[in-house]
Amino acid sequence: MTPLAALPSPSTAVWQLGPVPIRAYALCIIIGIVVACLVTERRLRQRGVAPGAVLDIAVWAVPTGIIGARIYHVITSPEKYFGADGQPLKAFAIWEGGLGIWGAVAGGALGAWIAARQLGIPFAVVADALAPGLPLAQAVGRFGNWFNNELYGGRTSLPWGLEVHVMDPDNPGHALRDDAGNPILQPGLYHPTFLYEALWNIGVAVLVLVLDRKLRLGKGRAFALYVMGYTAGRFWIELMRTDEANHILGLRLNVWTAALVFLGALIYFVRVRGPREYLIPVGTPATPVPPAGGDVSQVDLSAREAGPRAVAPEGYRVVGEEQFRAYQETGAVPDEPAESAPEDGTEADDSAAAETDARAEPDAPAESENPAESDDRAGARPADRDS
Repeated sequence: MTPLAALPSPSTAVWQLGPVPIRAYALCIIIGIVVACLVTERRLRQRGVAPGAVLDIAVWAVPTGIIGARIYHVITSPEKYFGADGQPLKAFAIWEGGLGIWGAVAGGALGAWIAARQLGIPFAVVADALAPGLPLAQAVGRFGNWFNNELYGGRTSLPWGLEVHVMDPDNPGHALRDDAGNPILQPGLYHPTFLYEALWNIGVAVLVLVLDRKLRLGKGRAFALYVMGYTAGRFWIELMRTDEANHILGLRLNVWTAALVFLGALIYFVRVRGPREYLIPVGTPATPVPPAGGDVSQVDLSAREAGPRAVAPEGYRVVGEEQFRAYQETGAVPDEPAESAPEDGTEADDSAAAETDARAEPDAPAESENPAESDDRAGARPADRDS
């Protein structure tokens, strides 16, 4: 029976801008990264991180993520590069495709951890902020596979079956054409597994946002929820794919990977407990962060433009939600816990006592906020092509 409808596929995945090739897959990856950064920036600011921190994190996370993705692909498909007819130098030809999401997440996490340490942000805060943005980025990136006419499933007669072009091996990124110049299609229709995964990832992002808002997840548990959601979907979608892959005990390697990563995330989610972390800047003062989504009409933009530009803080102090909300409303930094007091002897104790006395007298003159108090605050320690 002839299907009544079908999903088309692009016949071109590469365009030439003069001598520069513009690849659809790379564009999808870049757009996905931008989406993830926008979502993560908003969520970091909701936790108290100074504006622009996501760019400092991305500078590390994106390159290490790409490197990790390539390493995973090469390790899990070594015959293409180190087999009898393999070409070892092709392992570096990342522009020809071959990225693994598992390596991308692991490599990106390493880069984000390095950046978080430099910024003085607890890594768990970064991971939880990234949790809904990462599946959205993956959803956008999957459309690169659509342009490349790759990673589809088995034959189907469903109305959303995918038309797949025969790609020209001598002209990468372009469909093979017949004598009349028309692109040649594979016979039949195929499951659009790229679309299944893209829709699933959007659902995972929504799930993380809803449960995070309801349960006030912290300590990396929002990220663990994302991992569980993604791997659950990847498990059944991977079983539908028909592209070449290594097998273990009759199952594709990525099926086993998805199952093992899901179990690890589940154990972490169940065992780790703790309230959501919020951050207050310490060290070099930063412009107070207004609540994300708040009333921008109450922000004094003229004062910001007239005054000096905000400087990124040296680090952050982890506080509870109640303390953070009070800091947003008043700008007053809450007292340090006793065990975090500087170990400078009697002089530090005297300055701390002076600070306490100054706060106890709301009508005290402005000079009560003496240099000792500023020194005390400045000495606070920062809280520590996908296969």
